[in-house]
Amino acid sequence: MIRQMSDTPPRSGMCWIAGGEFLMGSNQFYHEERPARRVAVDGFWMDARPVTNAAFEQFVAATGYCTVAERPLDPAHYPGVDPALLVPGSLVFYQPEHAVDLRDAGQWWAYVPGACWRRPAGPASELGGRAAHPVVHVAYEDAAAYAAWVGAALPSEAEWEFAARGGLDGAVFVWGDEYAPGGRLMANTWQGEFPWRNLGANGYYGTSPVGSFPANGYGLYDMAGNGWQGTIDFFRMASESAAPCCVPRNPRIETPNASIFVGMPDAHIPRRVIKGGSHLCAPNYCLRYRPAARQGEAVDSSTSHLGFRCIVRPT
Repeated sequence: MIRQMSDTPPRSGMCWIAGGEFLMGSNQFYHEERPARRVAVDGFWMDARPVTNAAFEQFVAATGYCTVAERPLDPAHYPGVDPALLVPGSLVFYQPEHAVDLRDAGQWWAYVPGACWRRPAGPASELGGRAAHPVVHVAYEDAAAYAAWVGAALPSEAEWEFAARGGLDGAVFVWGDEYAPGGRLMANTWQGEFPWRNLGANGYYGTSPVGSFPANGYGLYDMAGNGWQGTIDFFRMASESAAPCCVPRNPRIETPNASIFVGMPDAHIPRRVIKGGSHLCAPNYCLRYRPAARQGEAVDSSTSHLGFRCIVRPT
């Protein structure tokens, strides 16, 4: 039975997601989204907007919390690397001046010492007027710590995707099947040829204030584009398991084993599912501003386009 809505939200700024059955994943796009299968989730409350810099700053001020990006790296996780290089920092996007080989992400990503949520471009940068922008440079541990502080949790992948669809079961985007209905851009995504030419047609060249684009059918903003959002599930290739014979309820991937990919960089570090895409997603490289899209993010990693939002499950 689907859980019924509580009388009032557990905290301000949350929307009730009634739960139900939906088509999770897609057979039309990337391999890791397959197979499309029926899944059911119970009802829950979800933040209408991603967690902002202002909200995360309140958390840090109240608790003294130090994010993963602000801590020295563990040499045990990076065998053979000069310990002098294992300094606090995070991955920052840099826009090349010309077209580059899309097989080499090192052409536009760089590990920047000193980069973190409060210094998003490196030690000389600051938040400036970004209080209402989604907090970024947060690793899984950071998001989970914030969620616990506010009495909430991170969503499962199934909960996140159900909420993102906004009642449009099987639609390509969170707003329907047409990318720009009536010529209107519906999310903060890359306009132009990634990673070197951004036309800025949506008015932004990086993150945007949360809620700058239309909400989906459940009243949720930024479920596509702007910043990737973390979930609690470990990542595995969906195609590793055939579609089940019956509809699973509240499915979870709770063990890290499947997220270890031998031969990949840092293969020994577990990965969690991230959803929603970001302002860096573009059709010529990363068409992942769709509810079915998913990637695996190492639990110790943070980037300049990765944030989160929280949920509360009724008890």
